[in-house]
Amino acid sequence: MRARPARRLCAALCRPQPRAYNCGVPIISAFFGIVIRMFYREHGVPHFHAEYQGQQASFTFDGKVLAGVLRSRTAVRLIEEWATSHQAELEANWNKMSAGQPLEKIPPLD
Repeated sequence: MRARPARRLCAALCRPQPRAYNCGVPIISAFFGIVIRMFYREHGVPHFHAEYQGQQASFTFDGKVLAGVLRSRTAVRLIEEWATSHQAELEANWNKMSAGQPLEKIPPLD
């Protein structure tokens, strides 16, 4: 038996893993398998992040895709509907985030 495969396995297990997308990022809402988050230390255009089936995208508060891709048109439509109905809460959370304060949960889409 050769030691070479064991070395490969050890190297693969010891390799640093990529940082998780959602590590330490507050979830502000979740509905129909869609997770909505806001990152601290964000800047630029006010926005939030959505994750659905392993895909991520950022959205403006009026529900338009800012960056990234969600292949599900239904998920994008639901996010847009949710965002437009909760713009005031999103803006309030953006202000809290900018001030380093805890974020409030926002009700999910019914």
